[in-house]
Amino acid sequence: MKPTSAKLSLLPNMAIAPTPPLRKALHVLVSALLLGAASVPALAATPAIIEKAEPIPAVSPANSDLVNRGAYIARAADCMACHREDYAGGVGIETPMGKVYATNITPSVRYGIGNYTEQDLKNALKRGRAPDHQLYPAMPYPSYSGMTDGDIHALFAYLQTVPAVDEASPHKTELPFPFNIRTLMKFWNVINVPAWEARTDLDATQQRGEYLVNNLEHCATCHTPRDSTMGYNKSLYMAGAQLGNWHAPNITPDEASGIGSWSETDIATYLRTGHLENRAFAGGPMGEAVAHSTRYLTTEDLRAIASYLKVIPAVRTEDTLQPLNTAKLPQKANDEITFNLIDQMKHIEQAKLKAGTAAGGTVAATSEALYLAKCASCHGVDGYGQPEARYAPIVGISTLRRDQPNAVVNVIAHGIEGATNTSPQMPGFKDELSAEQIAGLANYVRVTFGGMSDRQVTAEQVDNIMTAPADVPFLIKNAGWLAWLGIIAVVLLLGLLIWCLLRRMSDAR
Repeated sequence: MKPTSAKLSLLPNMAIAPTPPLRKALHVLVSALLLGAASVPALAATPAIIEKAEPIPAVSPANSDLVNRGAYIARAADCMACHREDYAGGVGIETPMGKVYATNITPSVRYGIGNYTEQDLKNALKRGRAPDHQLYPAMPYPSYSGMTDGDIHALFAYLQTVPAVDEASPHKTELPFPFNIRTLMKFWNVINVPAWEARTDLDATQQRGEYLVNNLEHCATCHTPRDSTMGYNKSLYMAGAQLGNWHAPNITPDEASGIGSWSETDIATYLRTGHLENRAFAGGPMGEAVAHSTRYLTTEDLRAIASYLKVIPAVRTEDTLQPLNTAKLPQKANDEITFNLIDQMKHIEQAKLKAGTAAGGTVAATSEALYLAKCASCHGVDGYGQPEARYAPIVGISTLRRDQPNAVVNVIAHGIEGATNTSPQMPGFKDELSAEQIAGLANYVRVTFGGMSDRQVTAEQVDNIMTAPADVPFLIKNAGWLAWLGIIAVVLLLGLLIWCLLRRMSDAR
């Protein structure tokens, strides 16, 4: 195989001048080769077209209609995000109680669900009950509990057809006491599994959207904060929640802190493409949801989700968004800069020279120089990224325009995992940059690409954001000693009852 430099040398010798679409394709191919992408992504990155869904890989004309419907249900329920595309499991889900690992749900008799009946699957999805143990709600059965029997029937038919993976999961869920007592989940279910009741004031499209949002796509799992028992805080439905270092934003129709300014077409486009120009780019868990699930949904279902999200109760949160000021946003150096790698490299070098001159020859002394050194090769000098190769454009995105800098600081510090094995990953810089440098970088991108006024993030804020303990409810944080205290109380109570009984028997003699 020729080295990359040899491949590049072949391009100018082509006998026929490439047309603009072909030229774009060639540039994307070169970018993928130079940047180490495992595969060349689809070229269509313009977010205006939402009418065509990605074909579901597991759907085949040879399958029955029922099986193909089940394949669609699996996508709509986003099973792959945790169980992987081959359903072999192994993905770790971080929870305040510890890491829960998704299991093998292929038809393997020894390692998977090959012995499951349809009723077993129904019990797992609606009650969190496997044939021989209780499930943890990291498997989102609180949401799946509202699934229709017809959808479960189709999903069961489909799961029987996927290739069996006869391998043990490399990880096993081992939570600390008392969470390792799975029977306790029965009591948790009584308190926290919602009784899903369809709203009566919705039209047919919104009703379908309600079912998709609340049950199949289980959006509340990430976007709704938790109460003291880790159940949904229903008063803040879809108002955003912290997930480790990632923040799932407010997706209620509130204008100031949610997505009230998005049209239904905007929402559907974002769910199809993962990209909304000058507003949002799906990364982290949401990138996984788009990659594994929403891009495969029919246009009708995407529009149903969008229509429902526009009529849920609006919730105003403290982390408001500053209005998008497009006049402050940078312009592209040229129309091809997002896919012309040669132009990008020249543009970066010119910008570095300019920044170095402005800083008196010390390039590392400025936040701009930091951005150019650490970020520009992927996001571009002007912030427009390389969406064709899935390197995020950051111009105008809501993460940069929030009053609270937590989200952007966490992204810079901890990076972002790629949504799929072939997606680029953003590295974290917490071990490479000081708090002061991260603060400077956050300020630079917020002002330059977010159109914000001079909002100063300080090194002290960065330290606080990076070292702040997770917001874990008191009952969960102190569950260990509270459980032992309860056990001691029960033992003492039993002892007291036995003593009273023995004393009464002695008095009776």
